[in-house]
Amino acid sequence: MPTTDPLLDPFELKHLRLRNRVVSTSHEPAYAEDGMPKDRYLRYHAEKAKGGLALTMIGGAACVSPEAPAFVNNIALYRDEVVPYLIKVADAVHEHGALVMSQVTHPGRRTSNYEGDWLPIVSASGEREPQHCTFPKAAEDWDIERICTAYADAAERCAAAGLDGIELMAHSHLLDQFFSPTLNRRDDEWGGDFDGRLRFPLEVVRAIRGRVGSEFVVGLRMGIDEGRVDGNSVTEGVEAVRRLAAEGIDFLSVIAGNLDTDRKMAEIIAPMGTPAAPHLDFAGQVRQQIDIPVMHAGRIDLATARYAIGEGLLDMVGMTRAHMADPHLMRRVMDGEEDRIQPCVGAGYCIDRIYDGSDAFCIHNASTGREAVLPHEIKPAAKQRKAVVVGAGPAGLEAARVLGERGHQVVVLEAGSQPGGQVLIAAAAPRRRDLIGIIDWRVQECERLGVQIRLNTYAEAKDVLAEDADVVVIATGGIPNTEIAAGANLITDSWQILSREVKPGASVLLFDDNGDHQGMGVAEAVAESGADLEFVTPERALAPLVGASNYPAYMKSFAEHSVRTTLNARLVSVERGGDRKLTVTLQDEYSDTTTTRTVDQVIAEHGTIPVDDVYFELKDAARNRGAVNQAALLRLEPQDIVCNPDSGFQLFRIGDAVTSRNIHAAILDANRLCQAI
Repeated sequence: MPTTDPLLDPFELKHLRLRNRVVSTSHEPAYAEDGMPKDRYLRYHAEKAKGGLALTMIGGAACVSPEAPAFVNNIALYRDEVVPYLIKVADAVHEHGALVMSQVTHPGRRTSNYEGDWLPIVSASGEREPQHCTFPKAAEDWDIERICTAYADAAERCAAAGLDGIELMAHSHLLDQFFSPTLNRRDDEWGGDFDGRLRFPLEVVRAIRGRVGSEFVVGLRMGIDEGRVDGNSVTEGVEAVRRLAAEGIDFLSVIAGNLDTDRKMAEIIAPMGTPAAPHLDFAGQVRQQIDIPVMHAGRIDLATARYAIGEGLLDMVGMTRAHMADPHLMRRVMDGEEDRIQPCVGAGYCIDRIYDGSDAFCIHNASTGREAVLPHEIKPAAKQRKAVVVGAGPAGLEAARVLGERGHQVVVLEAGSQPGGQVLIAAAAPRRRDLIGIIDWRVQECERLGVQIRLNTYAEAKDVLAEDADVVVIATGGIPNTEIAAGANLITDSWQILSREVKPGASVLLFDDNGDHQGMGVAEAVAESGADLEFVTPERALAPLVGASNYPAYMKSFAEHSVRTTLNARLVSVERGGDRKLTVTLQDEYSDTTTTRTVDQVIAEHGTIPVDDVYFELKDAARNRGAVNQAALLRLEPQDIVCNPDSGFQLFRIGDAVTSRNIHAAILDANRLCQAI
């Protein structure tokens, strides 16, 4: 039907017809098993196809050769046994009316020497790759011939599996490493001038076209303007695309810059606290200079996507992380329910987990990556019950939302004057203000579902019992834990700083043994106040739980404000001196020696202590006495433990009311418990 929404306009890509303009671009969620895209991988992409997008692209950095080992659990396209799994993925995506392509690449130096078969890593030259600490060998003639054949083999496997096309990953990978004058130091026919450096990418495209023919769609993801000292300019990048298009490239996924370091990666995969769609205008400028369709992804929200297509900046728009937050995004657009879209808040939790060697999860959609066990679409319960949720932080609101979707009557009792819990504290930091979207969306959904949220209601056991509920969920969160050293009463907690209850002193020692955003966020706030700050941690590195896309912003702040850091040291005591200064004693983790500091203020970030009084007051009266059947929980089955058969209610606690954890853990607790109630 005719539409005024440019996102819903179909698009012709060669012989393919995209039902709209929205794409989930190639990325690696690290869901492969033994290098194969098995059931978990399939379900993840099928859900997005079901959700209405036009094209989902699998196999972020799917590898063509065994000397390019899986550095983030990538798909092994160099093995013939991948074809049956690709067939299943293609069939599942096509069943829902979407198209599917796979990225195809050789990462060159951008991988580890110490994974897979431990074959030597190859690149155009021998320069070390900083992010993976890799020293490659300069590819020999027989390496180049073999790798060109491997690209063609991988493309043929994708075509044989019924995929709709492939995308060659040049950006910071081997194709780019040959084309870059910064990384290619060769003086043979594969290096030197523009033509020599472009020879390898051209040979790869020719090899692929010779194998799959002219009709199969082949795209290219490339950094136009590589952002390296003495690197290719936009002019050279555009000319390279034109020549590659003449040899058979059908579309360009455009980006700028490179992925050589954490800092550079964070400029490409922009985390929260940075402008949305930072490279969109650049992508639009490139599109004006080439004659093949252009797509682009990079923290693009729905309004920006609509603008990008409507103004002709792009032909197809990538909304990849947005689909991790809500795989049904486009279905909601088509159904006129945009206000129900679960927003991507840009936390970077998904990408940071991957770079930490884990699998990708959305910070506040617990079902993404768990489609087999935790459905995105919540089914109504067979019997309606009444539930009371105590606490309106992320865990409590998720519990209320899921219970409401199940059709239960839900009342939320919140002691504060507004919902949000610890997210309100976290979002007080300017860099993390978008986290409030986690709360706002759930409050809105609870209103739609008829959930009652009673604010300024401090619930004691008698108040909960007065509701005569069938189910009670305790989500009361925690309070800062400063009981970590002698003189704890002299320690300021991180909440007091972030909420501006307490101002930073002139000289500050911040002790962090949580290792996550909390400590780094407080450090940034203190540093920006002008205080003289020393950041102390017992860890061997700063903030080990803060991932690669978020870490650089904190490090930039530390550098700009001359923050001193001390590793491997534990806070032992804090004492008040006669001059009102604080004397701090630190103990080295390895030498057991102590040192002292004299400062105006000591701040500690040591996680939270559960606020669990009401839980323990209710425990003996509950049918299950708070016990959880963990096997049933993981199978998404009803809780069946009965300790007190005369009781009329079940009791559970979730989130930080159990123990100090992160937002994703709190939401997961709530979701999988309540989907079975």
